[in-house]
Amino acid sequence: MISVEKALETILADCRPLGFEKVNILEASGRVMGEDVIAQRDIPPAPNSAKDGYAVRSSDTKGANSRNPLELKVIETIAAGSLPRKTVNKGQAARIMTGAMIPKGADAVVLREEAEEKDKTVMIKTPVLQGVEVRFAGEDVKKGELVIQKGSVLRPGHIGMLAALGKAFVTVYQKPRVAILCTGDELVELETDPPPGKIVNSNSYSLAAQVRECGGVPILLGIGRDSRSDLAEKFQVAGRADVVLSSGGVSVGDYDFVKDVMADLGNAMHFWKVAMRPGKPMAFGSVNGVPLFGLPGNPVAVMVSFEQLVRPYLLKMQGHTQIFRQIFKAVSAQSIRKETGFKHFMRGVVKKEKDRYVVYLTGEQGSGILKSMVEANAFMVLDENVSSVKKGDEVVVQMLDETILRTDLPGFG
Repeated sequence: MISVEKALETILADCRPLGFEKVNILEASGRVMGEDVIAQRDIPPAPNSAKDGYAVRSSDTKGANSRNPLELKVIETIAAGSLPRKTVNKGQAARIMTGAMIPKGADAVVLREEAEEKDKTVMIKTPVLQGVEVRFAGEDVKKGELVIQKGSVLRPGHIGMLAALGKAFVTVYQKPRVAILCTGDELVELETDPPPGKIVNSNSYSLAAQVRECGGVPILLGIGRDSRSDLAEKFQVAGRADVVLSSGGVSVGDYDFVKDVMADLGNAMHFWKVAMRPGKPMAFGSVNGVPLFGLPGNPVAVMVSFEQLVRPYLLKMQGHTQIFRQIFKAVSAQSIRKETGFKHFMRGVVKKEKDRYVVYLTGEQGSGILKSMVEANAFMVLDENVSSVKKGDEVVVQMLDETILRTDLPGFG
């Protein structure tokens, strides 16, 4: 049996990012860039107006005020998307709309509300300095500038910038195809009324959701029966994926055949048990060179094991460098006793109360109590040597949902 830290070190040691693919920018959000993006043009391409108003020569507005407005002749109207036809000379102005190109001769914009138009003239009531309300060429991005660096995780702002640069397709790291196989003669599929002694296969779906949440593509292989021949057949099919996840059959029961089948198929077994609760029966190896995670069968144990050991692996495969959940310290809302020798991941809810964060356990913590995951937004992480926690003690929490976090959150790691 090895520690969680050693298990992670072993798992991540040989993990390499997948190759690249070119995708439409609408499909690129959340993906990791596989190329540097260099601007091929200035943005904006030419000076334009930041507001509706009047394009003027700033020198013509000196001394203007509400009592003694300055009168300028309006020579044209420039709409967004159209080109100026005239040059603004001394004593002239051009009516201009937001985003429209600044005409030659003008170097500032007087806001519409700070002027009053009469017939073909405009009364300027306030002076403006050169450059006021003007967006200059290249003000946002200059031609030749490195705009998005390889390795960046693409967010909505990146997608908008790619569109502004005219890039419809970009190169990103591939998504891993993750085969999911849940084993056990006690399992039945969805929309089946389970007969006595049977349960619905929920693990395939919780794992598929976790795979998708971190960017992978789940491939559900159904249920593997408790026989070496059926499992061997299923694992051969699963080997066409980039990663294989199996659930159940890795403990010490008479019908736990996953480890044996992995050995029969030439598996390189790296470890079998991990010092964690829940999730102790956890195997990692490979079948025909494809990484295989043998996860526990209990619903909570399989999800906790995925979070701690599979999720970082899948993220690294996709080129991510930030592969771990955020952790920090909160105050325990209750006293807790635990078994030493195992790192515990207890399901909890973190709440902001006055000037501190408090974590409450989500009820019973058994590895089969799926409701404890439904209500959780974090894990309370208790190290191997910790035997008890008192109410009010500071503990480590690992966030599953970071929406409650603020920028002034006290960092822990």
